Amino acid sequence: MISTFLVEHAPLVRPAFWMAVAIAAVLAWALHRLRLRGVLLGLSGLSLVAVLALTLLPDGVRTGGVTCTVQFSVPFQGLDTLANVALLLPLALFLGAATDRPLTVLAGTVALSAVIEVVQALAPALGRRCDTNDWFMNTIGALLGTVVALVIGRIDRRRRAAAVSG
Repeated sequence: MISTFLVEHAPLVRPAFWMAVAIAAVLAWALHRLRLRGVLLGLSGLSLVAVLALTLLPDGVRTGGVTCTVQFSVPFQGLDTLANVALLLPLALFLGAATDRPLTVLAGTVALSAVIEVVQALAPALGRRCDTNDWFMNTIGALLGTVVALVIGRIDRRRRAAAVSG
């Protein structure tokens, strides 16, 4: 259903992705600046629920045993890779901004993606396929969210230092 929508609107997907990243970054920055940590944690929780629903809800029955495709694509090239980049980006961004520990969050989101791929490989009843490319693109998204959270933290620290010294 989501993939059909993305394919039907392919020319709009890439600009919409970058617009969504910009909106999420501004939202995270504003919430961080207003010290609304609870709202950032709530958005992190919603992001986590979305990740788990999109990756672990059954999608048919897969026949055969453990299967995992090993491949690595260029980020931001196709719709599938872009969707996988977008999957963990909000979680890393919002949780990194909420906790002021974006590197710890990055490690956790990369591990979460790896666990999801292992579960998909070992649970044929889910009807999902393990793919190293999914993990790689999820990691790129988490890294992008982490970089934005790091920038938010740096801006906030500079602002506070200027307020104290000025």
